[in-house]
Amino acid sequence: MNTVLLASNRGPVSFTHADDGTLTMRRGGGGVVSGLSEVVKDADVLWVCAALSDGDRSAVRLAPGGRLDQAGYDTGPVRMLDIPPATFHRAYNAVANSTLWFVNHLLYDTPNSPQFDTRFRREWESYQDYNAAFALALAEEAAHGARVMVQDYHLTLAPAMLRVERPDLRIAHFSHTPWAPPEYFSLLPDDIAAELLTGILGADQAGFLTARWASAFMDCCEALLGAHVDRVQRTIGYEGHLTRIGVHPLGVDGDALWARASEPDVESHMAALRERVGDRKLIVRIDRTELSKNIVRGLSSYRQFLTDHPEWHGKVVHLAFAYPSRHDLPEYREYTAAVQRCAQQIEDEFAGEDWDPLILNVDDDYARSLAAYRMADVLLVNPIRDGMNLVAKEGPILAPHCALVLSREAGAAAELGSDALLVNPYDVSGTANALHEALTLPEEERAKRGTRLRAAATALPPRQWFADQLAALGD
Repeated sequence: MNTVLLASNRGPVSFTHADDGTLTMRRGGGGVVSGLSEVVKDADVLWVCAALSDGDRSAVRLAPGGRLDQAGYDTGPVRMLDIPPATFHRAYNAVANSTLWFVNHLLYDTPNSPQFDTRFRREWESYQDYNAAFALALAEEAAHGARVMVQDYHLTLAPAMLRVERPDLRIAHFSHTPWAPPEYFSLLPDDIAAELLTGILGADQAGFLTARWASAFMDCCEALLGAHVDRVQRTIGYEGHLTRIGVHPLGVDGDALWARASEPDVESHMAALRERVGDRKLIVRIDRTELSKNIVRGLSSYRQFLTDHPEWHGKVVHLAFAYPSRHDLPEYREYTAAVQRCAQQIEDEFAGEDWDPLILNVDDDYARSLAAYRMADVLLVNPIRDGMNLVAKEGPILAPHCALVLSREAGAAAELGSDALLVNPYDVSGTANALHEALTLPEEERAKRGTRLRAAATALPPRQWFADQLAALGD
């Protein structure tokens, strides 16, 4: 069987320069990467990714053809692309993260942004060049008839570019984000909106995390391209090519998660947290400080809950883990500051000598996050919009009696909504009421809901999720 090619912005490893100038390798970051790394570990997969840092670029230049596995690194088969830093910066920050992410998460402050001007056109050219570099590398590496799995919004143009170079390949694209409805997607300039849609339609299969996001993509193709959409068969016909639409709701490997959560470092964090909070009830949230995660409204909801329910003063603590994200973008730096201001207001208003109502942690620590999951009485997941949100799935696995307060705008709501307390992410008072309901949910009801939540969360673990997409492309 031919090697499968996997393409994503981030790769399974990253490199940094040590003080003595040598290169140090570590596992790559990011949710998509961590999930895929486990999936491909024992598979015949060549991973094509971009060099993100100076350390990565140094490693690539020492590797023949960018193949890290052929330069003595224990990476598995990896080809890393040395894309010029300025091109990468414009493609990644200006287009992928400041435009496509904002469109598909409905994040724009539309009276003020976006503004698509001459500068944006230059940035868009870099995004095209970035995608073209991936398409060329995939075309070079793929055996005849090979299967190629292209990942996410960074690489929406690559499928169509690759099809031009290698029509023999079987190509899939998977979107890990939501997809915007046509009236919002059409904020983009008409030609760019069309290029993004036709880029994905270059694939034989376009995958999404929920039927809702798949439907939005089909709606965009019909409204903006005039494509022929068959919603029953989930196919899109455009310019003589047929693309199948797949829905693959990524879940969690419960056994692997439990194994990691049982390690001594997690137990140690649990002991430290328990010593700090005593026998108080715990409301937990675990997020990146990302605009779509809605942390400020979540904190405001907790503040509203404390105002409305003084009987809970001294009896509950909110553990809010908000890990840094995209600090090279000014909107994210401002948002992080807003999170910290809101946390300080809660402290100033409610904290007493023997009660700290809020513990805000901004240092990324996976073991501590797992400890918090295990101790949670309530898990708050309230994104404005989210492709899936695996926090909502991981929490119920590790805390069997945890009540889940979940935004109806998270992709996970499609599977977990009937056993979660669903909230409108913009409704602070409604979320405050849901927190109270979650804390007072009877134990028997918690247990019943928890059992069903765990079953739903583990229904399609990463290996099966990946295998299903490969099967859809054929052997």
